Amino acid sequence: MTTEIYLDANATSPVLPAAILAAQTALQQCFGNPSSSHAAGLRARALLDDARSRARRVLGAATGRLMFTSGATEGIQTAVLSALCAVRERRAAGLRCGDLLLYGATEHKAVPESLAHWNALLGTGLTLQALPVDADGRHCLEALRRLAPRTAFLCTMAANNETGVVSDLDGIAAALADTGSDALWMVDCVQALGKLPLALDHTRIDYAPFSGHKLYAPKGIGMLWVRPDAPYTPLMCGGGQEAGQRSGTENMAGIAALGAVLRALEEGRTFRSHAQLIAMRDRLAASLRSAFPGIEFNAPVEHALPTTLNFSVPGRSGKALLDLFDAAGVRVSAGSACSAAQAAPSYVLLAMGLPEVRCANAVRMSFGPLADDAFIDEACARIARCGQALLAPPPAACPVTGSGAAVEAKAALETARGQVPCALDASGLKRFLGAHPDALLIDVREACEHAL
Repeated sequence: MTTEIYLDANATSPVLPAAILAAQTALQQCFGNPSSSHAAGLRARALLDDARSRARRVLGAATGRLMFTSGATEGIQTAVLSALCAVRERRAAGLRCGDLLLYGATEHKAVPESLAHWNALLGTGLTLQALPVDADGRHCLEALRRLAPRTAFLCTMAANNETGVVSDLDGIAAALADTGSDALWMVDCVQALGKLPLALDHTRIDYAPFSGHKLYAPKGIGMLWVRPDAPYTPLMCGGGQEAGQRSGTENMAGIAALGAVLRALEEGRTFRSHAQLIAMRDRLAASLRSAFPGIEFNAPVEHALPTTLNFSVPGRSGKALLDLFDAAGVRVSAGSACSAAQAAPSYVLLAMGLPEVRCANAVRMSFGPLADDAFIDEACARIARCGQALLAPPPAACPVTGSGAAVEAKAALETARGQVPCALDASGLKRFLGAHPDALLIDVREACEHAL
């Protein structure tokens, strides 16, 4: 098995071949500074303007600010800084202003961490409060209506990175309108690009950050859209690039690559349709049900992206499942890649009211709109092999350690826990390698075990 099946697209994606070519062309032929007035600079400026024009058309954002950033985290920081500076100015002018920084309980950690950081740094003294979600992972609109009159800044997401649950943005906008709230509103659109229709000009949204590497562009490039009348404060000042909105010489290779992805979205011939993606997701779900009887899906598919599945298997640890998939060349994750190294139950699933053991052992499987039937065929075949591996009997007695038949009960228990019995000490290993000089030694210790 030489190829891997990458099913962790919500964490990052491979780079589109056309995007690689566009980046190479920018590095080799359009390497000029787009602020320069000579021919090389003008070629770079044309590339920059073309990418921005495509972004506006794809996002339905003919008006407002649209700047290129290093990614969604920068876009979130900029939106939070802009909103909190505006709140501080309103207070200083004696204008009405809420006292809450309200964010969805299932938001990416970049949002509440940024809110807390800038709230402390600017001394705005606002109260951070999580907006609860229901059992389906969608924001509780009744709670929003209660809190909206007190809200200065609201942060939600278009679609959740762990569960794929799509927010009811129209319902949120209606709740703000019904309560007469003048709260500023940021929507994290990272998981929406290429998966959900976007028409930002026709929404109530004030700030919308995007990240390129979640949809086949390289890491280090993103976008931020700001409504025309929304307050704006630059995060970075300097040479006045991006019309003074985001200083620093533009990342032309990244912008060119993102522009190629935007071109593919606009032309509509590269990526799969929504209906095709739903069919692919349904095939993966059917394979999982067959391979892991009793599997529990943690988000309703009718409210989720067609490219994301989040599940738990009773009696199986999430770590053991990840190791099993990884051994089969299937790359999945335990949730957000940004916090996967922290062994804790998913705060997203906990907010949905799921049992802690289910939250602690959840697995996320996600693919991108570039997937094809052959890719899904192979993914389903490997999922089936993973299920078969769990049904295999314990191994026979090891000729070196003696483990196996002699400790059958213990081995069965450890196998069920995802552990492998081993009683080989250093001297035994040395003897074994001496007798088998061609043996392949694989170190499977955890990183923490190397320090012991």
